[in-house]
Amino acid sequence: MGNLLALGVLSVLAYQPMHPYEMAGTLRGWGKDRDLGIKWGSLYTVVRNLARHQLIAEVETVREGARPERTVYRLTDEGRAELLDWTRELLTDGEPFRAGLSLLSVVPPGDAVVLLQQHVDALAARIGELRDQLERETVPRLFLVELEYDIAMATAEAAWTGALRDEIASGAFPGLEVWKSHHEPR
Repeated sequence: MGNLLALGVLSVLAYQPMHPYEMAGTLRGWGKDRDLGIKWGSLYTVVRNLARHQLIAEVETVREGARPERTVYRLTDEGRAELLDWTRELLTDGEPFRAGLSLLSVVPPGDAVVLLQQHVDALAARIGELRDQLERETVPRLFLVELEYDIAMATAEAAWTGALRDEIASGAFPGLEVWKSHHEPR
């Protein structure tokens, strides 16, 4: 899967069953349209594809007043596994990392700590590679400032990600108990 709208649909259905119009409203309300680069025109196609691949399933068709019928969908076990795998990938070394952060709540806090550490480790390796590349260059600095920028951005991201990891691991992250309870067996 590569469509971040599909990831967004899976994430809202992890919260509760919904019809596509409600999915769109929830994604907008949560600000996920910013984080996932959603193209709204493909929502119904994405929902049909997720259902065809059995990642979501129809629950019921409802009609409210004079509105058209709306099919309500739920997340399947396969869909939940896909959501978790995809989010884990985005949090460790995937692109865009921001999309993974946007869906951090779908993994338990303990897993988030491990995944964020893996991201910090991947960034450290990337920073090392970039520094090695910079040291090998023989052209004037003017032609290397973008490489310096890449190092600075990766360094800042590693520091921020490490601080977030530490805040979650220490228990200081606000709302941690609610986050943990969301992942307890029901």
